[in-house]
Amino acid sequence: MDKLFTNTGNIIAGIFGAILVPAFEFLYGEGDVVLYLMTALVFFVAMDWISGTRASKKDKTYGSKYGIDGIFRTFFILLLPAGGHLLDKVLGAPGIIFGILAVGILYHVIQSMTANSIRAGWGDWVPEKILTKLTDWVKDELESKIARSEKRKKDMEG
Repeated sequence: MDKLFTNTGNIIAGIFGAILVPAFEFLYGEGDVVLYLMTALVFFVAMDWISGTRASKKDKTYGSKYGIDGIFRTFFILLLPAGGHLLDKVLGAPGIIFGILAVGILYHVIQSMTANSIRAGWGDWVPEKILTKLTDWVKDELESKIARSEKRKKDMEG
């Protein structure tokens, strides 16, 4: 037990926890629903990054500048539910704005991840009937990603 409080790594981790947990609860709120919703959002954002990276490498439009911009875009997106929670506090609303923003973003990120996965060629692992339904569901997102990819190809060529 003595090592628990004298180990530098444990002390640093404890300090980070003492700062990060209250900061998270201040920004996003408390409770299991908030924790699980934000965890799901971070999980699917990571899956979107993975599938987007693979898709852009497959169609040869991968670029570090675009990826760096994506980090800032993702940070912005993950802060939107925090803004919703803060507005809920100001308005005395029971998590309504937080819920709208968090679930809306989660829906969009799952669509983006699905479209990226199809672009990456991973749709071959999905039964055709399900793939057809998924493709119909993400049709607009997929077309937008393909158009953006083609534009980036042209910009990269000169």
